[in-house]
Amino acid sequence: MSTLLTALAVAAPLAAGWSVHTVWLRRSLRTARRDPLTGLRTRDGFTRRATTLLKDPRAVVVLADVDHFKAINDTHGHAAGDALLKATADRLAHYVGRDGVAGRLGGDEFAAVVIDAHGTVGDLLAVLHGVLARPADGMDPAVRTTVSLGWVRTSDHPGDDLSALLRRADEAMYTAKQARAGVRRAGLGRLLATLSGRRAGRRGTGVAA
Repeated sequence: MSTLLTALAVAAPLAAGWSVHTVWLRRSLRTARRDPLTGLRTRDGFTRRATTLLKDPRAVVVLADVDHFKAINDTHGHAAGDALLKATADRLAHYVGRDGVAGRLGGDEFAAVVIDAHGTVGDLLAVLHGVLARPADGMDPAVRTTVSLGWVRTSDHPGDDLSALLRRADEAMYTAKQARAGVRRAGLGRLLATLSGRRAGRRGTGVAA
């Protein structure tokens, strides 16, 4: 019995230490998958959750890009730009809710996957576009911009993975930005996107179809 007690006494601190280490690793992993400025998931964290959501045929992929963001940074400073990004992220996360996922892909570009349970995502995105255009709380009212949105239904392209759907939403978003239309569904802007060309440095070369 004494041998058993001795073994337990030795093992207990080790087990406790490992438990603490495991908790620390999990927290570190969660932190690494969160953007430090906005609190949204980073590209890796977004991809993991979005891929799961795409198994639902009602899933919709949305891409959002802040208009004239560089000009805001240059004119009003990076603090104003950061506040605008944070406000955009908060509003997008509120729209997406717990059933979807939102992430910051980098810079002023955001993505989301939502489940369109009632077939009203087009109307809801139009409302979201107006919400995203509101001045951020606590900011100079002069610091204003809009956010262009592109979206695609996964059921329209059942063979596409997340990367392909993001490219389609990206082209739709770019067309909306060029046309100052605010929101555009993938499949409506092939000609304009082809004539205008891709913005330098954006992902891939695929077009909405």
